[in-house]
Amino acid sequence: MELKIYSSSFLLPAPSVDNGPALTYVLIVLNRNLPRFTPLLWEHAKLRICADGGANRLYDELPLLFPYEAALTVRNRYKPDLIKGDMDSVRDDVLKFYKDLGTEVVDASHDQDTTDLHKCIDYIRDLPNLKNQNICILVAGALGGRFDHEIGNINVLCLFSSTRIILLSDDCLIQLLPSSHHHEIRILPAIEGPHCGLIPIGGSSKSSTTTGLQWNLSDTEMRFGGLISTSNIVTGDIVTVKSDSDLLWTISIKKA
Repeated sequence: MELKIYSSSFLLPAPSVDNGPALTYVLIVLNRNLPRFTPLLWEHAKLRICADGGANRLYDELPLLFPYEAALTVRNRYKPDLIKGDMDSVRDDVLKFYKDLGTEVVDASHDQDTTDLHKCIDYIRDLPNLKNQNICILVAGALGGRFDHEIGNINVLCLFSSTRIILLSDDCLIQLLPSSHHHEIRILPAIEGPHCGLIPIGGSSKSSTTTGLQWNLSDTEMRFGGLISTSNIVTGDIVTVKSDSDLLWTISIKKA
């Protein structure tokens, strides 16, 4: 089975291929509190998208991360390439501001069966210039707030299981580990951990095995209503995972 390598090097000022494969990053900003490291994600991203009300967060909250600069200066510097969604959350003044800067706006209000995050990922996957690139989609503001929104975001991980998508908040990240691969997660102890978890999603796992954790799994069954691996701890620089079921991997992000 093919090995898939992961790293959180996008949280470093200069991501290194030594910590994992070379990736093309795309940033999606959702309508929740911006993580403090959003400017870092922005610098790494080749494409920056706001999902509907995520534009409000960018406009209102990003200047707060630069208290010694004028808000207008920050807003002009951090201009999204695209705002897409059903347009029920983005404010008119914010939409006008970014449109005047040249941001593309796509009203997808005709589609009420998918979330704004889903709509944005569809857009990314259809871009011809990204077709042959190893993309990784970083989703800022994906966690916290309403639980149904969080579950909707996690569902998107399952819907697009062949695409690297990482849900991010100030406190942690979540990504899908598909059962189609074995997984090697390269830990960066200076910026993440030690607390972590592995959670079966879409069904029970009859057999999951890990290395690099304080409480490793060894051909272990996991299911809701039974054992799931929460509040585990990474013990080294590499965690390996293999399972007969898709798993969610989550790890804490350290405060600066």
